[in-house]
Amino acid sequence: MKEKKILVSGSLAYDRIMDFPGRFKDHILPDQIHILNVCFSIDSLSESYGGTAGNIAYNLSLLKEEPVVLGVVGDDFTDYKENLIKNKINITLVKEFKDSKTASAYIITDKDDNQITGFYPGPQNIKYAEIVNKQKKVDIAMIAPENHQRMLCYAEIYKRNNIKYIFDPGQQTAGLTGAQIKKAINGAEVLIGNDYEIKLILNKLKITLDKLSKSVKILIITKGSEGSEIYLEGKKIKIKPMKAKTIKDPTGAGDAYRAGLIKGIVSGLDLESVGRLASTVAVYAVEKYGTQKHKFSLKQVRERYQKNYGEDVGI
Repeated sequence: MKEKKILVSGSLAYDRIMDFPGRFKDHILPDQIHILNVCFSIDSLSESYGGTAGNIAYNLSLLKEEPVVLGVVGDDFTDYKENLIKNKINITLVKEFKDSKTASAYIITDKDDNQITGFYPGPQNIKYAEIVNKQKKVDIAMIAPENHQRMLCYAEIYKRNNIKYIFDPGQQTAGLTGAQIKKAINGAEVLIGNDYEIKLILNKLKITLDKLSKSVKILIITKGSEGSEIYLEGKKIKIKPMKAKTIKDPTGAGDAYRAGLIKGIVSGLDLESVGRLASTVAVYAVEKYGTQKHKFSLKQVRERYQKNYGEDVGI
């Protein structure tokens, strides 16, 4: 089988993941938000390799794909670089800036799996995105959250070069204007976001979910433990969630889902199977603490998929 060329752009970051043993809602007074001043005492802290591009590429490598990572990093990237190379991930197009630090995420998760994140984006160079102009015979590209100007630049170049791409505004949704979102999704193969992000998009575009689902080729809404929904030309496909053996940390599950999505698309699966595969990959991430600590083989994915959905996955 011909190897598929997959481009994955997004952040490469060090994750500092913290667990708060309580609930945020018990410590935030809704009528006092304008003078918010809170401190959450955490009971665990871990540092791991993360970032949207790194997480997606890591899961794709476990799925026996060899994505090309697009990203910018700082002068503290050495350890992360060695880990990516160890996992046979192509980082030849990752650019290091000596006068900056690599992106960092500071994530606090409460008992209800709600999260508060502080994110340092790393190098802000925008022209770097033009590197994709030199990429030929690309099967699919993933635009994952990072510097929003680079994200928009990628979308413009992919459209101009007739490259299929998945647009995932993620955490950057709030910072994008309606006009920018409309331009980025116009021509995208897939628009994906969680239910909150999609509601933000609807508000910014001032349209209904029905209209959005008909204005993009494929719309995917992830809903955590409730599974996900895939819309193809307005028709909804409900994807039941994969059953987790244990829940350690939801951080990175969305990126793992996206890796399964990409694997399903390049493997030529129907959309329901694509969603189920994505859900299967995502569950491995929630069962481990950290975004790149889990492991699985294709055989294990096939077996788990069959056990949960009662059919062979076809990869």
